[in-house]
Amino acid sequence: MDLFMIVLPAFLIFLTGYAGQKWIGFDIKSISMAALYLMSPFLAFRTFYANELTMEYVYITAFCLTLSLSLIVVVLVTGFFMKASRPKMAAMILGGVFMNSGNYGAPVVLFAFGAVGFDYAVIIMVFQSFLMNTIGLFAASFGGKEETTLKQSLQRVVRMPVIHGAVLGVFLQLLHVHIPPTFMDAISLVADASIPTVMLVLGMQLAVIATKRVAYKYMNAVTFIRMIVSPLLAMLIVSFMPVNDLLKDVMILLAAMPAAANTTMFAIQFSTEPDLVSFTTLVTTLLSILTIPLVLFLIGV
Repeated sequence: MDLFMIVLPAFLIFLTGYAGQKWIGFDIKSISMAALYLMSPFLAFRTFYANELTMEYVYITAFCLTLSLSLIVVVLVTGFFMKASRPKMAAMILGGVFMNSGNYGAPVVLFAFGAVGFDYAVIIMVFQSFLMNTIGLFAASFGGKEETTLKQSLQRVVRMPVIHGAVLGVFLQLLHVHIPPTFMDAISLVADASIPTVMLVLGMQLAVIATKRVAYKYMNAVTFIRMIVSPLLAMLIVSFMPVNDLLKDVMILLAAMPAAANTTMFAIQFSTEPDLVSFTTLVTTLLSILTIPLVLFLIGV
């Protein structure tokens, strides 16, 4: 029961956003943009400024790359045997490879492991955001009606404010620039607002997800990859990494998160089976109330 109590607070916040969207109806894009462009950069800045650069950053980068590439291979092999079309293959990559490490994973890590684990989660979130906005965009454009070039993808990454915040934090840390406590308090106020806001946004997004014209066999395959294969691969990968047990646990827990909500926006933008991607997000998020406590049990929380 204690393990469920780690997940339930997050779901209560999701439910608040869901109910608000159903009963009132908010402009989700505006709230999401505020969280992405105004709040998340402060969170990334504080995390990268306050946490000393160590070899852990290298291992986190290696973990994110290895896990993502391994999952892509699993999805491609699965899609090949299922004789998936190009749009469905791309949709399977979007749903199976990219976990919701931001507006779900980071809060759950905070509830489970506290502030130190949360800092790890934010670092992983930044790297995952980078991968999603490069590999994810290419996957969406590969299977969609619209196409994106390498230059357009790189421009999108360069414009990501969370990357700017992270880079600035690292830069000021390396230069040993001291920020007065009053300014850090202001930064922390905005940073702390980002997590509950993005959690509410996820609830709102789940309230408007479409469930029509879904190819269930592909959804089932992606759900299995996202919720079962991903954490198992993460356990295998971290077993070869000389990092502390807390970081290993955070990596495994984040790998077990449901499909990222942002992939739905990519699928809609490029017309890459948006119903399949959005319904996968909904199903994996609902299933996570059972699977996340199981993962927490397996890693010994």
